[in-house]
Amino acid sequence: MSPQSSPLLLYYSFMNATKALLTAKGVAFNPYHGVAGVALTSPRGRIALSNEYVQIKQQGVLPSLSAYLGETETQKRHSLQELFFNLVYIHRTYCLTYVSQTDMFIPLVDTQYVIDTKSKEAYFRAKLSKDFAHARYHGVLPPSLAPEPSLNDVRAIRSTQSVTLTGRSLGSQSNRDKLASLNTSLRCDIQYINGAQTLWYVKACVAGPRRLSRFPLTLTLAAMHRLSELCRYKPMELQSFLAGQKNWLVSEFLQLAPGQFIDELVAEITGYQFLAPNVRPAS
Repeated sequence: MSPQSSPLLLYYSFMNATKALLTAKGVAFNPYHGVAGVALTSPRGRIALSNEYVQIKQQGVLPSLSAYLGETETQKRHSLQELFFNLVYIHRTYCLTYVSQTDMFIPLVDTQYVIDTKSKEAYFRAKLSKDFAHARYHGVLPPSLAPEPSLNDVRAIRSTQSVTLTGRSLGSQSNRDKLASLNTSLRCDIQYINGAQTLWYVKACVAGPRRLSRFPLTLTLAAMHRLSELCRYKPMELQSFLAGQKNWLVSEFLQLAPGQFIDELVAEITGYQFLAPNVRPAS
């Protein structure tokens, strides 16, 4: 469907898919939206992403998703600009739209959990992309990550937390539970873009709109809700975004959100990683 019509159907598809996740995980939830749109009028009546807000309520599908994911964000009202800023899969487009914005998502390579065979300490380790091979990027890492001095590589980082595995079997249930707990503590700071080859990023701490302690699933559902309201009740306002300077950003969100949202959601339900089928990376 066209960008003028698709937000409404996409939002309800996303909300029903979220209900499936919550039901599969045994989470009781109020079946209503749990989020409402709020429009702030600028002094000059200017239509802007920074003036379009969502208000997250106490009960409903979206707050139940937030609670299930264990989000720690205390702010309940977010602008569309904030939501878009915090979404990794449209961040490059965001920075090209707001040209003064510094990258918040730094690409990673060699992402892995490693185990010190002597101490049995397990932790997350990765390297910053070659384009970010400079010590100044260490200053914008979130508190959960820090430089990895043992590799003598300015690009190497590791998790500040670790777990100690015990027993003769490193793959025991108790050890897997420890690794799962460590992984949970990093999920808001290490995010991915789906595709034929998964692309991993660290969510840095840079100047710009608020850095939200929320997962892409919640951010996407909230943003699509507001766009669906514009589609339904203020079509001319939505058209002004699609015809204006923010057209690329809004269109990119509408194009990429379905694949990313469903990928994250089914991975959450099943515990498996999904990749585009019948696609092989170049050898």
